[in-house]
Amino acid sequence: MQPRFNVGEKAVYPTHGVAEVMALETKIIESRPFQFYHLRVLGSGLKIIVPVAKAEENGMRSLADGEMIDELYDLLRDHEVPCDRQTWNRRYRGFMEKIRTGSLFEVGEVYRDLSLLKHTKNLSHGERQMLQTARNLVIRELSTVRNEPESAIAAELDSMLQA
Repeated sequence: MQPRFNVGEKAVYPTHGVAEVMALETKIIESRPFQFYHLRVLGSGLKIIVPVAKAEENGMRSLADGEMIDELYDLLRDHEVPCDRQTWNRRYRGFMEKIRTGSLFEVGEVYRDLSLLKHTKNLSHGERQMLQTARNLVIRELSTVRNEPESAIAAELDSMLQA
């Protein structure tokens, strides 16, 4: 399988966010060659090794383009979301599944829903952490794509989510 990402390119890896492809490596396993991406997550410096053949299946994707960002902004501005009557732990599991997809829209939805929910009720500790995670994932990707400081992106997004 031909690598989709080249060394030096940035990609998004689920639950970790924007990462730079630091190297492509071929390893021989049971006398068959397998290629691996070596990723370094921006912000945390965490290093991840991902099999090229499984990268897409695992949710690794290209950074958002302008059209995707416009759609994300529409999603964040839509405050007409149904009131969630689930228990916090059921809601938490649903939100965690969305974050694991790595989709900008799913993560954006978690960010929006928890941001709006915190204006009407106290979030559990886990929900507050998840809100922070979703917020950071969205901000870092937008900051990277738009080449703007994270603080400017954060202020813009936070203003969209005021109750």
